[in-house]
Amino acid sequence: MSLADSPAPPGMPTRGRPRSEAVERAVIEGVLKLLEDGVPLAELSIERIARTAGVGKATIYRRWSGKEELFVDVVRAAEPSDAELPGTSMRDDLVALLEQLRQRGVATRSSALLHNVFAQMKSSPKVWAAYHASVVRPRRRLQIEILRRGQENGELRADVDIDLLNDLIIGPMLVRTVMRPEVDAEIDLSEGLSERIVDTLLEGLRPVDGPRSVTSSTA
Repeated sequence: MSLADSPAPPGMPTRGRPRSEAVERAVIEGVLKLLEDGVPLAELSIERIARTAGVGKATIYRRWSGKEELFVDVVRAAEPSDAELPGTSMRDDLVALLEQLRQRGVATRSSALLHNVFAQMKSSPKVWAAYHASVVRPRRRLQIEILRRGQENGELRADVDIDLLNDLIIGPMLVRTVMRPEVDAEIDLSEGLSERIVDTLLEGLRPVDGPRSVTSSTA
């Protein structure tokens, strides 16, 4: 899926210039080609990207304010699409979010290029800050919203620290996808991991009189 097909992250301003899917795809593929050729992220210039993509520098600047914003779009285009939440329960929405992270981890491990891009991005403070602002922060807001809604619906104890719980839920998946990249993905990121993480944590966090909502039939 091209980034041009994806909606802007919640809270992020949309660009005034009408989007051109063909132009954006050409630019993003131009960046990926340069990375595949071994050009380090830090050495990619807008001029070189424009030449590779067959567009003018002004065309790129009309769509991206600079390299940092462009690189974030390149990473987003290479990642699996954001999760579509079923909305049937807090549990099901959390599983969907974790599954997106698991799929991203599998994709990163199976793609040397994507793994290399992530590694380089984290070593560039400006690029990492841009990625955090446009991707990580909106995803965290969504996670917190799901947990608060579950608390209001009686699926979660009222005394639970939502911010801490969010870290407890997301943390195990991040450990397996980011902190342990050398482990066999087929074992460490096997199917069903998302459900196991969510169900293990929620088992001890539901109200003592039981949840008022029905969990997924596949639980």
